[in-house]
Amino acid sequence: MKFKKTLMSLIALIVLSVSISSFAAKEPSVIFGVHEKIPGAEFKYDGKTIEVVEYMSFYCHTCYDFEKSIPIILGNFPGKIKWKIVPIYWSDHGSPKPGEAYLIAREMGKGEAIKKAIFHAQMVEKKDIADLSVLEAIGTQVGLGPEFGKKLRAGEKAGEAQKALDMSKTVGISETPTVVIAGNLKTDPHAMNHDLVTFRTNIIAIIQSILMAK
Repeated sequence: MKFKKTLMSLIALIVLSVSISSFAAKEPSVIFGVHEKIPGAEFKYDGKTIEVVEYMSFYCHTCYDFEKSIPIILGNFPGKIKWKIVPIYWSDHGSPKPGEAYLIAREMGKGEAIKKAIFHAQMVEKKDIADLSVLEAIGTQVGLGPEFGKKLRAGEKAGEAQKALDMSKTVGISETPTVVIAGNLKTDPHAMNHDLVTFRTNIIAIIQSILMAK
């Protein structure tokens, strides 16, 4: 009886392993759209949801303009895309603090709201978004309490913000926004002469190639 139970457990484990592995999709042999593969990075797609990582900067006008394209891209693939923001900044221009503020707010359930508010403060109101008082006021504006300011001033996300910056160098980010699709497919607006409509179409083509692959 003990042997039978052990055998059944082993069979169940094998079936589970096969089921899990069957969800992992192989990288398509042909992927449309302008992109490059990140050296050493693996293609990742579980057959259900594609992760899209956007490296962006709150000091970047192109990133601000690109915000309008994100809902359109997501709308083309309902429920198929997990869009992740990685805030960075260029060391000769800007501060890590807006990125830290975003990471704290995201953890507190207000990531999208504060992203829009920080962009508006920088691009429209021309405020100094490196100023902690400005960021605290933005936090209050989107419904975050005093805890947000305490975490920001304590540098709670400074390490994560630095890790994001380090990762951007490893990935080879030369401009923002840069989008990494399914772990290893990188594209940015440079090859499209910074035409964001063409860039959006390009991202859609890459994602479509993955989803339609047999």
